[in-house]
Amino acid sequence: MSRLPLLISVPHAGLAVPEPVARQSLLTTAQIARDGDEGAAAIYAVLRDQVAHFVTTDIARAFVDLNRAEDDLRKDGVVKTHTCWDEPIYRTPLKPATVETLLARWHRPYHRKLSALAGSGVVLGVDCHTMAAQGPPVGPDTGKPRPEVCIGDGDGACPRHWAEALVECFQRYFSGEVTLNRPFSGGYIVRAHAAELPWVMIELSRAPFASDAEKGRRVLAALMAWLDL
Repeated sequence: MSRLPLLISVPHAGLAVPEPVARQSLLTTAQIARDGDEGAAAIYAVLRDQVAHFVTTDIARAFVDLNRAEDDLRKDGVVKTHTCWDEPIYRTPLKPATVETLLARWHRPYHRKLSALAGSGVVLGVDCHTMAAQGPPVGPDTGKPRPEVCIGDGDGACPRHWAEALVECFQRYFSGEVTLNRPFSGGYIVRAHAAELPWVMIELSRAPFASDAEKGRRVLAALMAWLDL
């Protein structure tokens, strides 16, 4: 069976602590998981053998956020000082040389790989995430309930009618609310690589409306339905 012509990115499924900052980290394993996209590794695993390209990392979002620009130096930026739950990450501020090491080892190679794969016969890049069922302290919707699925088109990272059609396909397989660009329209990945390939973002709620495996099967079905349009 031929693989689906999709480039899948799963940037926040990792749990590993980079060696250069291991001694500086204050975070427990549970805090690292909670700051990342819990469930993403299990949910999106079904796509790995079904699509043309599948790109992910084992490094945790708390330490290198691949969905941020290199010059995003906010406390929730590319190399964070606090988690999205406003927990401090390091005992003392990182040295600029350490930040540069993190960017050089993990951030830049990830984006180089996405760029290299954009011209390989795929029709769409899909940046895959999970989101807290309610907005965390760092976010556009603190304390508010979130939909089951949010599709983001990056304000032009793909044609709007493509994104609208994808919303309709997800509505076939998810019984809860499926939104476009609410609460997220897409982060750095979809916007930075849109000149190379059309991109969309998928955010799935971590609410327990289905198992991770079932969520993954529904995502695959929705993507296949979109490609059949």
